[in-house]
Amino acid sequence: MMKSLATYRSGIKPRSAALLAAGLAFCAGTLFAQDTVAQDSIEWLTLGNDFAQTRYSESTQITMDNFDQLEVAWVWDGASMGAVSGRATPSYIDGKLFTLAGYRRHIVALDPASGETLWSYRLPHTRRWEYSMRADYGKGIAYDEVDGRGVVYVATPGFFLVALDAETGAPLEGFGDQVPVDGFPESGVVDMLADLGHPYDPYEGIPLETGYITSSSPPIVVNDTVVVGNSAEQGYNQARIENVPGDILGYDKTTGAFKWKFNVIPRPGEYGHETWENDAWQWTGDVSSWAPISADVENNIVYIPTNGATIDYYGGFRPGDNLYGTSLIALDAGTGERVWHYQTVKHDIWNYDNPQAPILLDLNVDGQPVPAVMQVTKQSFVYAFNRLTGEPLWPFEEREVPPSIVPGEVLSPTQPFPTRPAPFDMQGVSIDDLVDFTPDLRQQAIQAMADYQMGPLFNPPIHRDNPLGKRASLICPGGGGGANITSPSVADPNTGYLYISSQKACSPVQLVPGEEADLQYEEPTGTTFAQYADGPGGGAPRHPANIPLYKPPYSRITAIDMNTGEHAWMIPAGETPSRVLNNPAMEGLEIGNTGSGNLVPMTITPNMLVYSDVNSEDQVMLYAVDKASGETMAEAEVPERSRYGMSTWTHEGRQYIILQTGARLTAMALPE
Repeated sequence: MMKSLATYRSGIKPRSAALLAAGLAFCAGTLFAQDTVAQDSIEWLTLGNDFAQTRYSESTQITMDNFDQLEVAWVWDGASMGAVSGRATPSYIDGKLFTLAGYRRHIVALDPASGETLWSYRLPHTRRWEYSMRADYGKGIAYDEVDGRGVVYVATPGFFLVALDAETGAPLEGFGDQVPVDGFPESGVVDMLADLGHPYDPYEGIPLETGYITSSSPPIVVNDTVVVGNSAEQGYNQARIENVPGDILGYDKTTGAFKWKFNVIPRPGEYGHETWENDAWQWTGDVSSWAPISADVENNIVYIPTNGATIDYYGGFRPGDNLYGTSLIALDAGTGERVWHYQTVKHDIWNYDNPQAPILLDLNVDGQPVPAVMQVTKQSFVYAFNRLTGEPLWPFEEREVPPSIVPGEVLSPTQPFPTRPAPFDMQGVSIDDLVDFTPDLRQQAIQAMADYQMGPLFNPPIHRDNPLGKRASLICPGGGGGANITSPSVADPNTGYLYISSQKACSPVQLVPGEEADLQYEEPTGTTFAQYADGPGGGAPRHPANIPLYKPPYSRITAIDMNTGEHAWMIPAGETPSRVLNNPAMEGLEIGNTGSGNLVPMTITPNMLVYSDVNSEDQVMLYAVDKASGETMAEAEVPERSRYGMSTWTHEGRQYIILQTGARLTAMALPE
């Protein structure tokens, strides 16, 4: 029997002492019902399970004691649909598993017990999806009910919004209008390009000279509104200054009627317009919401994480802070009006886009109940807010950061630093951060870094002919984080603990003239070359002993009590790589567990934190971790590395853990 959507959406639980008695009474009153459901069906609604994006499940059949008995229950292979990335977290709803596969972004319904395909659907061909660099990155579906029947919503690479009957996979009658392209259904599709306000062709899309827009994450249904984000070409693959903004769109969930558009680059008269100097608001773009969206359904608010404006690493043509670039924006889901916002990076030229879905928790801060939202960032920060007002839970400090030496670039003199929680991984790089197993290994690391400009967090990029005589600037964390999209953070709504996967990694950046950088791209967007853009000559420093340049741990999981902002524990993620453990340079050294260096997918239940990584023998493992202490309590072998995320749910009394293993989905379960 399908639970109500109100039940699905209740992923945020109060933590305050004032609500404890009421919470206990509630639990006592619903214990029997929850236990019955737990034996039959526990669902996974969004890519993060709940609208708070916690990736928390109430499933409890798998425990520390039986964890090592896990086995492969089934494998679904999407290779015939062109699946590659494994970035879509399936949703388990009303007895079916829904996922996406391939560059055409097939929408697929599976039998949860066997992995058998029940139905699949894809849109007819258009040119629009072919140049989407995020075509295989759909990440998941949205779901709601219309007139008592389930509806699956998907944003496609060509930027169409598709609504399908969840039972049959047929396009939803009465939703959208006929798209004037051969083969499109009479209903069930909305052409979202029509609502952005740019000239376009229904088959070809927006002319690349103007820019282009695609989708990277699923929409989200908040009450009666489908809210849709978007993405553009990665900023490190751009060398021309024109593009289109990634405006946020809202649609009626029943009819597909356009409801509202929020301008992520403010127009004249709108809040923040003055942060775009040189009239750049007229012709540049991006500021898209490629990472997933979260929602407070009760208060009808959506939380939008954004990336920076056109061209990573150089913004001399767009002076100013560039609001709403690299921000967290709270919008009224019904109207699209701004409730509040916070810009986490001003005039972003570091590729520090907000890479993960904001996570919502109800906390107890200084003895007071607080409805919270937190944004985990690439730069190893957690920005925490009251999700209704935007007030920081703990102060942010404006601290001075280095200026740029690149001609034409003017950076913000300060950036906001959270005072709590403390950073969860390395920020900036200096000699003190380099490997020090032995004095010789440290000296070799120093020598390897000699051609690179080290510096603190927000170390600015440098150009090839810089006066420092350096090959490139090291941005630490780099564009891959810190934390990043491939390993979403998870949270326990019962305790208020946040768990973050992170890595030590830096990006070497060398800027070259825009005309030269443009030669790297087959189908560039825009027409006017930037003075500078990211070039191919930055290289990467390497240790001659073939070990990481930095001190371990190379990767970690950090638990943070968000009620206090204090770190509870940190553990290395995975185990020491075999190339380090068995390296002749390490012979006779006690180096401990360095961590694998990988970002790891995680999920969380009342019993444990679960993650997947490789051990020192290169065997892929599942690990069960005590949520309170960080101690690894159990482990099980699995056949393949898992990417992006992990989910767990219960179908017909059997709990499954789903691994996103490239083109395949691998379901792990206890023996029947």
